[in-house]
Amino acid sequence: MQINKTNIHATAIVHPGALLEEGVEVGPFSIIEDRVKIGAGTKIGARVTIEGNTTIGRENELFTGAVVGSVTQDKKYQGGDTFLKIGDRNKIREYVTINPGTQDGTETVIGNDNLIMAYAHVAHDCIIGNNTTIANGATFAGHVIVEDRAIIGGLSGVHQFVRIGSLAIVGGCSKVVQDIPPFMMVDGHPARAFGLNTIGLDRAQISSDEKLRLKKVFKIVFRSKLSLKNAIKHIETDVETSPVVTQVIEFLKKSERGICR
Repeated sequence: MQINKTNIHATAIVHPGALLEEGVEVGPFSIIEDRVKIGAGTKIGARVTIEGNTTIGRENELFTGAVVGSVTQDKKYQGGDTFLKIGDRNKIREYVTINPGTQDGTETVIGNDNLIMAYAHVAHDCIIGNNTTIANGATFAGHVIVEDRAIIGGLSGVHQFVRIGSLAIVGGCSKVVQDIPPFMMVDGHPARAFGLNTIGLDRAQISSDEKLRLKKVFKIVFRSKLSLKNAIKHIETDVETSPVVTQVIEFLKKSERGICR
């Protein structure tokens, strides 16, 4: 066990097989089990439990009562080595729960600079990008993908295998059962698209020309009565190509659950 003992509270339990890099802090009554790896400068609050094949990067903060790396709740789990990988500078707030993968060799992955607020749940085999915000009580079923800078409102529920595109916003208490393309805003039960995330586009310094193209894309996908397949063809022929347009088209083509329309 490689730790800086001055940063480990006397009541914390750290397994000898855990690896804690320089400057890690562990608060009172927290438990860190065998095989856990924690990067330099990460702060573990009080009564946090970290289990399994969990790797946590540098300068993260885990707050009171978070349970990270506990065995998946998926009934299909039959044992074996499953993994959880968390990047750098994430804030994982009070009583958040995060599970690893389900099948032997699979993993749940969380990137960098994310804010996961209190009581949120990230289930098995999810992939969370960078700079996302997951508000209080939001829950992800298995195999959910959340791309960079997306925002998930509090108490929202996201169905398994759903994909949420970059810079998308999900309104609070939404029921998300289909994919949400990049840059879109959705809300409702079930969630429906109602516009572009214009504030997010401004913050991301998306140009005015790109915004106009995205507005055309939005009208084609969400305001026309075209099937998704025909909508994609219409975008490819009638909207000037650009990086953001290409990003949306590729997202639409890969959709397996359909789009929140």
